[in-house]
Amino acid sequence: MTKTQVEQNGIVTLTSEAAETLKDSHLLNEDLRPTTKKEHHWTAYNFASLWIGMCICIPTYTMSSGLIALGMNWWQAIVTIILGNLIVLIPILLNTHAGTKFGIPYPVFARLWFGSKGAHIPAIARAIVAAAWFGINCWYGGAAIDTLLVSMTGWEQVGGHLFIAFFAFWALNVLIAYRGPEAIRKMEFWAAPVLLILGLALLIWALTAAGGFGPMLSAPSKFNSVGSFLAIFFPALTGVIAFWATLALNIPDFGRYAKSQKAQVVGQSIALPGTMGLFAFIGVGVTSATVVIFGEAIWDPAALLSHFPPFVIFIGTIGIILAALTTNVAANVVAPARAAENLYPKKITFAGGAILTGLLSLVMQPWYLVGDIANYIFVFLNGYGALLGPIDGIAIADYWFVRKRRLALSELYKSDGRYSYASGFNMKSIYALLIGIVIPVLGLFIPALSFLWQNAWTFGLIISGCVYGYLMRQSPSMLSEEEYASMTVMMDSASTSKKLSGNVIKSDPENV
Repeated sequence: MTKTQVEQNGIVTLTSEAAETLKDSHLLNEDLRPTTKKEHHWTAYNFASLWIGMCICIPTYTMSSGLIALGMNWWQAIVTIILGNLIVLIPILLNTHAGTKFGIPYPVFARLWFGSKGAHIPAIARAIVAAAWFGINCWYGGAAIDTLLVSMTGWEQVGGHLFIAFFAFWALNVLIAYRGPEAIRKMEFWAAPVLLILGLALLIWALTAAGGFGPMLSAPSKFNSVGSFLAIFFPALTGVIAFWATLALNIPDFGRYAKSQKAQVVGQSIALPGTMGLFAFIGVGVTSATVVIFGEAIWDPAALLSHFPPFVIFIGTIGIILAALTTNVAANVVAPARAAENLYPKKITFAGGAILTGLLSLVMQPWYLVGDIANYIFVFLNGYGALLGPIDGIAIADYWFVRKRRLALSELYKSDGRYSYASGFNMKSIYALLIGIVIPVLGLFIPALSFLWQNAWTFGLIISGCVYGYLMRQSPSMLSEEEYASMTVMMDSASTSKKLSGNVIKSDPENV
């Protein structure tokens, strides 16, 4: 068999000959192609700063503070959030491995398990959720700007002033999205420490104004029994897991730039649960402090800003804007932009996909999604968790258990290749997806099965993963160890690379 790919230090790239044969493929463009060896340059700090920038956002703050508003005390809310993030970290790391090893973005990864055309199903599902988050972050940023203008001018006399501020901030986000995914690494590098400082400053204010941690965290739990607590805990835990279930799917979009598997594992394992835990504590602590200071739990940071003098509102607004921008560009633009590109790789660019993301976010009506905290956690977060959990399960089962991390990289870019299945659709993945969605949904209509819906993401992931693994056990698309070895040039060192480059990779040394 012809050698079409090179594996060096656990990272696989195409040979120049294989890349040349694919240049006219309608499934390929500059953004969807596998990354070269040179492009694998993200360090552990880059991944850590990426997650710090994404985690320090208003939805994180409102989720944690919202748990207080729903009746939890501070430690119940923190434990729920840290546990949920440790759980979702597992699929994040498992799916990042594929992006790092093969240098492929999420829509191309999805072709592996749904087919060259079927990949649009999980890609668009992820894109819709990302667009909703894009709108939510724009809404919070716009609300902060509106609060600032009202405090300093007669802005409140302008009709529809809140929506004007929202659309202005929305337009700014769409404009910045043009910068593309590589700019994320540079922006997050300096934005991460700034956001940490602003978050800690807010906590210090709450600590001082409330008279210490004692009064600030003294609000008791409103639950008078274990049963009443668990009735809120399990759907809340699913909501926390679902919060980053989005990135658990399209994390290959970033993992494809990792310098090594160690870099992505170390950076993400420290930053995700660590930052979510810290910022959740800030959200919980500050919201608890508002009960002591103002006599009510204020979980909306824009509403909290209105209680401060103009200068503080100005600084807070800058922080909210920066948090919304870093999260939106990293977490909520890349996935839908890539999904749009995957629909028409030769016609739609990343910039075009960014515009489509912005337009779709308006259709999602973010002002409705965040209008009520219970609606936000139990309906929005749980609802899309029930959709994305099964897709996560299929992705993990396919890469780790069905294929055992062996892929024919060039075949992912062929409409009639190994991963095209029947007319571009792998019906086995579609069946597994439907079963993984339908079973948890039964919990909405059958009281005795309510636990299925309360844990929809987890049950959906396990059910779809198991069903998919069973259906794919005899699939001809799988590669044996011998087939993988026959198409792969194995290189363990730079000296081996130079020795073989003369007869394997003739025109593109970056691929080595």
